[in-house]
Amino acid sequence: MTDAELDLHAPELAREDFLRIEDPYYSPDTVAVVTGAASGIGRATAVALATNGLTVVGADIDEDGLAETTEIVEEFDVDGTFVSTPTDLTDDDDVEAVVDAAADQGDLRFVANIAGMQHIASIPEFPMEKYDLLTDIMLRSPFKMAGAAMSHIRGTDDGVGAIANMSSVHGHYATKDKPAYITAKHGITGLTRAIAAEGEGTLRGFSVSVGYVLTPLMVDQIADTADERGISKREVIEDVMLGQARTKEMMAPAEVANLFVFGFSTHASHLNGADLLFDGGYTHTYE
Repeated sequence: MTDAELDLHAPELAREDFLRIEDPYYSPDTVAVVTGAASGIGRATAVALATNGLTVVGADIDEDGLAETTEIVEEFDVDGTFVSTPTDLTDDDDVEAVVDAAADQGDLRFVANIAGMQHIASIPEFPMEKYDLLTDIMLRSPFKMAGAAMSHIRGTDDGVGAIANMSSVHGHYATKDKPAYITAKHGITGLTRAIAAEGEGTLRGFSVSVGYVLTPLMVDQIADTADERGISKREVIEDVMLGQARTKEMMAPAEVANLFVFGFSTHASHLNGADLLFDGGYTHTYE
């Protein structure tokens, strides 16, 4: 099959895709903030949590994408709700505002820092303005979000909650041409552990690491990687992305969202300062 015949697109979400868990905190009185909620993993996680009955405040700069997420939640007729909140995650005031808005909706207990971006270039050729933007969104913003949310979580009747950070297999190892992304994902590991260290057991911090997920961001990255390395898109998928993996298919966004559903639940009370690694055998197996 040639590149022209490749039909790469993110899968549409379906209600049956999502894990449902009976949990005392999974109710409309419980609020979760989800960043990057306008598309991809962030959208799927917002829908998954609303499907489990929570009030979800979705933060993203893409207002049209947030409107589409709202439509999906309404179409699924779930027990929870989705509150669209346009947010510039590079603006500290906006981050504080979305956290305060979430706390006004009920008991803010959960934060999913998922928003991300990618830029493909080697270290000598990497534009510093792209580095700054990427790390602002993927490292500074989660730090600020945690700082703003922790007092609200601690202020609930029992102080129970969790802050989850989207990491990656690139938070475990490095490959070429993704230096800023790798830097941010390794940094998010430290932030996750710092949250757990300060959480006193009831406020947990954890991260989620996956391999390649078929999102709009990933579709763009396939093309960029093909251009950067001078190979075909199919070679990018089969050799670069899935070559070392044992599970030879990309994850769907809903599969990643289900990890956040489990991680926030009381079934995961010992998941603290640690990482949920679902990578199809990519990180710890070799030829």
